[in-house]
Amino acid sequence: MGDARSIDGFEELVEPFRRELQLHCYRLLGSVHDAEDAVQETLVRAWRSLARYEERGQLRAWLYRIATNRCLSMIEVRRRRELPMDLTPDTPSAEVAWLEPYPDSWLPATPPGPEARYESREAVRLAFVAALQWLPGRQRAALVLRDVLGMSARETAEVLEVSVAAANSALQRARAAVAAVRDERGAEDPEAHRVAERYAAAWERGDVDAIVALLSADARYAMPPVPEWYAGQDPIRAFLLRGPLTDRWRFVPALGNGQLGFGTYSWDGGRRDWVAVAVDLMSVRDGRITEVLSFLGADHFPRFGLPLVLPGDEIPPGR
Repeated sequence: MGDARSIDGFEELVEPFRRELQLHCYRLLGSVHDAEDAVQETLVRAWRSLARYEERGQLRAWLYRIATNRCLSMIEVRRRRELPMDLTPDTPSAEVAWLEPYPDSWLPATPPGPEARYESREAVRLAFVAALQWLPGRQRAALVLRDVLGMSARETAEVLEVSVAAANSALQRARAAVAAVRDERGAEDPEAHRVAERYAAAWERGDVDAIVALLSADARYAMPPVPEWYAGQDPIRAFLLRGPLTDRWRFVPALGNGQLGFGTYSWDGGRRDWVAVAVDLMSVRDGRITEVLSFLGADHFPRFGLPLVLPGDEIPPGR
């Protein structure tokens, strides 16, 4: 291993923790962009403080302490990341910061600690991350440190620089606030895979009846950053018929936030290609799709390892 006091040595020292720090910051901030900023600032601060750091065996805890406190500072000055269905009626859409999807390929294989209450993928699902955004910063951090990472009460208090009693109080309030978001079926569920395959095939056929048949009665459909959203089979059907299903579509499987999804491409007749439109992530319960979040924008595609254009050599029949 190189000398940690050199730039190369420091990079070698912290590289094993970079991805898990990014995921930690994403959970707290709800944004890949903000998480990357927080990690970069964390590593800069760690580099500057390395001369004072001696307990090399506690490097991970030290980095988490810097990263968590950097995120808490960002939470104080940045807008909460939201989803369309969480907006209040008086919220101007121009002032909204949107929750962003997180690719499963970026999820580190770091096992949670002994006190964790959440599975690793469960703790990155969109409903969970969205619920976290409504918590005050310290409650948000206490829940992630204890119930996701599995740190002890003492370790959590040390990271937050508060008493154990204060950390436990923040944790209990946070647990009560997110208790109702643990019923989705994720990418590990075979039934969810079958539902997703049928859903994609129905879209590519332009079969609105087949799409709607896969939705739960109370399903929700949203397309951040568009603030409007639709709830229930009939409103979703009407929206699809007057909008998306007037185009042709190609769906490519993608995994994000521990959920099944697709990179979606619409047919561009002028270019004779399929062009990137959105990354869709879905929630499945009891064999039905309960929610689809279609994150519009080609900027999501590179993170998911998806191309921006698919060749147009196979064009589905016209409708």
